[in-house]
Amino acid sequence: MSGNPPVPRFSSPGWISDRLIVSGELHYARIPREYWTARLRTARAMGLNTISTYAFWNVHEASPGVFDFSGWRDIAAFVREAQAAGLGVILRPGPYVCAEWDFGGLPAWLLADETLGVRTADERFMRYARRWFERLGQELVPQQAARGGPIVAVQVENEAGAAGSDRSYLITLRAALDNAGFGESPYFTIDQPQNVDEGGLPELAVGMTWGAGNAAAGLEQLRGAVSPNPLFCGEYWAGWYDCWGEPRVPLDDAAQDIELAAILAADCSLNVYMVHGGTNFGFWNGANACDALPYRPITTSYDYRAAIDEAGRTTPKYHRFRAIIARATQSAPPDLADEPTTIALPEFGLQESASLWDLCGTPIKTALPQPMEFFGQGYGYILYRCRIQGPQLATLEFEDVRDYAVVFVDGVVAARLDRRLRQRSAQIACPKDGAQLDILVENGGRINYGGYFARDRKGIVGSVRYGGVTLREWTTYPLPMHDLAALRFASQPLAGVCFQRGHVELDRPADSFLDVRSLGKGTLWVNGHHVGRFWDIGPQRSLYLPGVWLKRGANEVIAFDLAPRTLPVLRGLAEPLFDERPRTRVSPLPLGVCCATCHAQGRAHGLD
Repeated sequence: MSGNPPVPRFSSPGWISDRLIVSGELHYARIPREYWTARLRTARAMGLNTISTYAFWNVHEASPGVFDFSGWRDIAAFVREAQAAGLGVILRPGPYVCAEWDFGGLPAWLLADETLGVRTADERFMRYARRWFERLGQELVPQQAARGGPIVAVQVENEAGAAGSDRSYLITLRAALDNAGFGESPYFTIDQPQNVDEGGLPELAVGMTWGAGNAAAGLEQLRGAVSPNPLFCGEYWAGWYDCWGEPRVPLDDAAQDIELAAILAADCSLNVYMVHGGTNFGFWNGANACDALPYRPITTSYDYRAAIDEAGRTTPKYHRFRAIIARATQSAPPDLADEPTTIALPEFGLQESASLWDLCGTPIKTALPQPMEFFGQGYGYILYRCRIQGPQLATLEFEDVRDYAVVFVDGVVAARLDRRLRQRSAQIACPKDGAQLDILVENGGRINYGGYFARDRKGIVGSVRYGGVTLREWTTYPLPMHDLAALRFASQPLAGVCFQRGHVELDRPADSFLDVRSLGKGTLWVNGHHVGRFWDIGPQRSLYLPGVWLKRGANEVIAFDLAPRTLPVLRGLAEPLFDERPRTRVSPLPLGVCCATCHAQGRAHGLD
């Protein structure tokens, strides 16, 4: 080739110019705090010199202006632990992060105002975003490398190009980060190759993301976008996540080994996404959706089939990656610590039951049904009630219901509606004297990436019609389920939707995987800790149960089940349980088609 090389459109990432960055992604919010040290040291022993983490805005500001950085939310302590393990830190503060996390890390309360332009330069949104950066800065600005801390770089937004080109938004965000004190660190952006032009700023360093099978093309495109050296792969997807009701995506581990070696041989710094996936405890999972595919909620497990598994154990991939990194860096990694222990738990039954109605608090009256966010509710379930007139067998129609609804007529289940299957109507019968209509709706996780991200309000959205008549005069009971103290358990089983409780006796607590195959659909707590969701459509059939949440003696297990079986029996397994072919599922497009469709529409995708 003759002539001068093309002028790079973006800055080279100068923060890696003096060394090869070998990073791995892991998230404090997906790991029990007691295990942070072990997970970070295991990552360091793989040969990593850096870790990357998002800062999850919705974890820290669940209510407007009320911040929480205590306990497992103490991101500053996590960053200090990383430094103690010998790791630098790449900080990804959002405000939007994706990460298969509820609403991409944005607080649910932003959706209360339908006119608010989330993830835009809308001054109302930016006012909240500045407040978030300023408060996060109080925790992390002192931990920048310029002040002797481990934070080596700060990301500006996340894959902004996939949502369209809005440079004014990126410029405004950068100024907000500066004002919060993060300007002492180098800034960078990350996008997929086809979106780099839309998602970056010329004066900022840029990284690209790609998955297994795309490293050669990714490297070529990266070289064309920045100076030949240094290069940065901001996310190399060495695994994948699972969606409820869908088969697990097959992986080619041999290809990953070859590509990891090739990326490092090209002197390209990289961040392995994920090096340890962890768990979407509680209600924190996200979901994907676009015009090509319906709503697709992410499972509780975020194991990602990463090098370090959900319980913190090393996998064959870990040891292959460790050897590849050692050869590439010509540096022996630190010694490995002892592997975490997982155990089986004895069988135990959920023999006590309590009614859902125990949790119904003060009713709220509205003329028409309103979504969760209207009531200031972020997560959990919500119950809507009104009267219907009979006699008639007619269609109950929803403008939209998100994400799973159980319909009761005079307390008896009459229908179930699943957003994944695009179900918005059902035939129900009403007696001649009329009936009480109850609609229990589960928030299955807000869309974190996809064409409908910015408008994914939960519960009943819009009007409800029965027999062609719009239903009015509603009573609503928010059910966030953050406090189960009002439940009154009795030994006799209850029919229909209910809570079920049992106890398991332990002599030696340790990590386990709770076999939930005898449960239907719902969510589960152990000793007050919200372990996560279960659903008998698979592919996930067990829940990771951290040993630090267990105790000697009796351990309380409570399941809230929308489709309970009589006296279910649970047990703990030493290994996780997944179905390779779920019992029922949405028919997904081949991997990447959803992404391509959303990109064509100038929207986001689900491959973060």
